[in-house]
Amino acid sequence: MEKHVYNVDVTWTQDRKGIMCSPELNNAETQETNCLEVATPPEFPNGMPHIWSPEHLFTAAVSSCLMTTFLAISGYSKLEFISFKCPSKGILEKVDGKFVMSEIQLFPEVVIADEKQRDRAERIIEKSEKACLISNSITSKVTLKSTIIIQN
Repeated sequence: MEKHVYNVDVTWTQDRKGIMCSPELNNAETQETNCLEVATPPEFPNGMPHIWSPEHLFTAAVSSCLMTTFLAISGYSKLEFISFKCPSKGILEKVDGKFVMSEIQLFPEVVIADEKQRDRAERIIEKSEKACLISNSITSKVTLKSTIIIQN
């Protein structure tokens, strides 16, 4: 596979806040942009509540990568499922005098209709975490606690 490049432009707007956009996500037909406000989280001096922070985006990158990898593997494996969701937690702490995202905790929940598919669904979740390119690109510990729900 050839290299892929993903462009992101971040521009400071005011205080501890800016806007993040990607030219690849703009819709040329409607002239809409797909930008996000980003800011220092409120736990830090002059941080701002209710705005996406780098810490949230880091955690979201791991969680959303698990989902998209799960979708690819389950599709290839022909696993039929009703729903997928993945609450997650990013743990920020000071290690050796530096702030680091030391751990990302993932809590994927997959709803299936057939009890006989429970073990298979669990294996696909685990395989998805191991294949996730974001998880494979970071030094943070990634922990997984999955739940399989049977819905008839």
